[in-house]
Amino acid sequence: MAGGTGLKRENVREYLRELAESLAPGDPIPSERTLCAQLGVSRPTLRAAVDELVAEGLLTREHGRGMFVALAKIVQELTPAGGSAPSFSVPRPSGTWTSQVLEYATLPAGAAIARKLRLSPAAEILQIALLRLVDGEPMAIEHLHIPADLAPGLSPAALESGDFYELLAAHGVRVREAVQAIEPTVVSDREARVLSVPALSPALRFERLTTDDTGRPVEYVHSLYRGDRYRIVSRIALADPSPASSDDTRHHPGIPPGDLTTRGTGHTVTTGDIQPVL
Repeated sequence: MAGGTGLKRENVREYLRELAESLAPGDPIPSERTLCAQLGVSRPTLRAAVDELVAEGLLTREHGRGMFVALAKIVQELTPAGGSAPSFSVPRPSGTWTSQVLEYATLPAGAAIARKLRLSPAAEILQIALLRLVDGEPMAIEHLHIPADLAPGLSPAALESGDFYELLAAHGVRVREAVQAIEPTVVSDREARVLSVPALSPALRFERLTTDDTGRPVEYVHSLYRGDRYRIVSRIALADPSPASSDDTRHHPGIPPGDLTTRGTGHTVTTGDIQPVL
C-alpha cells in the first residue's frame, strides 16, 4: 500500500470500513498482525485508522478478544416513507459555494462500490474528489463514484464550473431520488490539512446513493463536512391530528417515540446551515 503515512492510514481506514460493511454486527475483524501483513503497513498506522473507526462507532475493541464490527446503529429517517407526493425537500445551503477538483480518475469499481451502484466489480467508474468551499473557505470533501458510461467527456473543469445534476441531464440522465445517511465522525490528518482544521476535529459524514427516473443508481457519494461550521436543521409540521395506531413507532430526531408527534407529521424541510466564523 503505497503513499505517505497519512494516505496509508486513510487507505487502511477505507479498507476496514468496506470490510466492516461486508460483515454482520458482532463479526470479528482480523488481528492486527494479520492486517499489517496483508496491507503492508505498520501497527501504529493500523491502530490510528482503527482508532478513527472506533470513535466513529463502526468498530469496537474488546480487551483480550480483539476487534469486532460494532452493533447496528439506530437509523432515523427525517421524513415518513411512502406517499404519492414527496414530503421532504432540501433547500440550497447558505453562502457562496464553489468547488475544486482534488482527484479525477477512471478505474474499476471494485467489490464495495460495485454493490452500491449495481455494477460488475470490473466495470469502470469515475472516481472524483471535490473540495467544497463556502465564501472561499474549505467546508467539505466529497468523494463521487459514477458509472463511467453515464457522462462521456465529463471534465474536471465542467465539474468546477457547473451543477453536476445539470451535467447529467445534458447526457439524458434525470436524477429522481437520493437516500442519504448522516453520522458523526472525526477528520484524519490528511483531511484536516485539506479542510484547514486540527486533526481529529469533529465532522459529519454523509453517504448518498442517487437513482435516476428508471431506478438505476447513478451516483454514490461519501462526504466529510466540518463539524464546527456545518449543521443540519429540520423544520417539522406537527399539526396533523390523525390518531396514532397502537404499533406506530415513528419519531423525528430529538423527539422520543410515543410523544405527541406519533399522531402524524406534516411537511418536513431540512436545510444545511453554515455557522459564522467567531
